[in-house]
Formats: sequence, C-alpha cells, structure tokens
Amino acid sequence: MMNQPSICFVIPYFGRWPFWMPFFLESCCRNPDVDWLLFSDCGVPAELPSNVRIESISYADYCALVGKRLGIPFAPENAYKLCDIKPALGFIHQDRLQGYDFWAFGDIDLVFGQLRDYFTAERLARFDLFSTHERRVSGHLCLIRNVPRMRKAFMRMPNWQARFCDQQHHALDEGAFSRIFLWRKNFPQPLFRLVGLFNPWRRRSEFVEAFSTPSGCIPWIDGSAEFPTCWYWREGRLSNDLDQGRAFPYFHFVVWKRDAWPALGEPSADTLQALAKQPQWRISSQGFAQESR
Repeated sequence: MMNQPSICFVIPYFGRWPFWMPFFLESCCRNPDVDWLLFSDCGVPAELPSNVRIESISYADYCALVGKRLGIPFAPENAYKLCDIKPALGFIHQDRLQGYDFWAFGDIDLVFGQLRDYFTAERLARFDLFSTHERRVSGHLCLIRNVPRMRKAFMRMPNWQARFCDQQHHALDEGAFSRIFLWRKNFPQPLFRLVGLFNPWRRRSEFVEAFSTPSGCIPWIDGSAEFPTCWYWREGRLSNDLDQGRAFPYFHFVVWKRDAWPALGEPSADTLQALAKQPQWRISSQGFAQESR
C-alpha cells in the first residue's frame, strides 16, 4: 500500500468568521491526516482541531507580507482581492509548507467528506495539479504538488504583477491560472482532449468534475438541472438525497449561502457549536439542522 502524501491547505481569511465555521472545522477534524493553515484576524475559534492552525495577523500586515514575498506593492482595499493570489499561496508561504508533498488553496464556505477516499495515494502519484472541475481550476479547492515548478506556475499568468497590484478582482484563480493548464476550454470534448495532449502542463494535471457545487452553471451527474435538496454529514462522510450510495469529497454551499440563507437569520453561536459536535447533521436551503437517521 502506498504511503499517503501529506497535504496542507493554505487559506487567508479576514473580517469575521462565518456562522457555519463550527461545521467547517468539524469536517476538518474528521480528516486528521490533512492539515489546514489559516491566516486571519478573526481570532481563534473554540475547540480548534489539532490539524488546523490559525496564524493571527492583521489584514494590513498580511498584505505587506504578500507584497514582500512577491516583490510587489500589494495593498488591496477589499479582502476579496485575496482570491486573485490563491495560485501564489504556495510560493508566498513556502516557509510554512516545508515537508508537505501537496499544498492546496480553497474556501471555507464548504464542508468536507472523507478527502482521502477521493484524493487517494494512487491518484496523487499521477499528477501535479488536481482540480475538481472539468474545465477550469476550482477556486474553492485545488491541490498542487509542492515543488518549485508548481509553486511558481502562477508566474506564467500574463501581467500577473500588475493584476495582483490593482484594486480589481480578476478571478485569476479560475481564469488566467486555468488557461495555463487548459487550452481552448470551449472546444467540443474530442478536440479539447486532443489539444490538451500538446500542453505539458495539462498532461500533468487532473481536471475531473467532482460535483461539489450544485445549482450552479454545471449540470448534475445525470446531465440534468435536478440538484440535491439536502446534504447529509454523518461522522465525517458526506452524501445527499439524490445520489444514493455515492460519497462526496466536499460540498460547496455557495449558492444557498448567497440566495437562501440571508433571509433566515443567524442561529445562536452556542446552538451551532452544539449541533456541529453531533455525529450527524444535514444541510439544506434552510441551513444546518440535526439529522437523526
């Protein structure tokens, strides 16, 4: 049996922890052989799992650190701009990533299933980049081999210094960074696959749809626009009400977060903390709730 390659997620997050943070952290805790490193000014949540580290730093100091590591004047007014530098996080924080086989960038508006069941050692041995979308880098979760060539891959984005430095959000993680690995992504599948054979960056990358983000622009598993209405987290394993018997590596609930949940109001922090510690719970357009099945 192959040894499990080590993985560390690197996520800068500033402002205020979202109300679902206890569920995010509990899903991290159930992946004890994967690490998370968060840079934040939000404080340290209660009962932080041992595989999650939070380095407390002000937003201004973090931007200064990024600028120093990249050799650019980096001072975005809006923290959302940090999404643009996701592909550079392995380079920026290479001092914190020594000894890891892979680093990853991602978001916190999701909960994890069993990541090792999806990112198996055999799978990770084959490629240097793993996207969970078929035709773009998945900004909410992307694994990259921790070697100099891949840490510096973001430098192949045209005008990356200027685009990092301005105040506009360019979605570089899913746009310009994707185009390093994917040429002619709108081509029909046979041509798209053929063109990829001529791109050495593509040949060393895996772009496979993991169906992590329902109700978005990507059709569901059966090709339809019928999406799950409820997701179940049961002792670290993630499933839904539509795809019986199928486990998912994670669920990205960005659509419900944006469209449905704002009208619900926030439950109390104590209620959410207690619920997250239950062995199972469900997630729907109505938020997080106890699951008794």
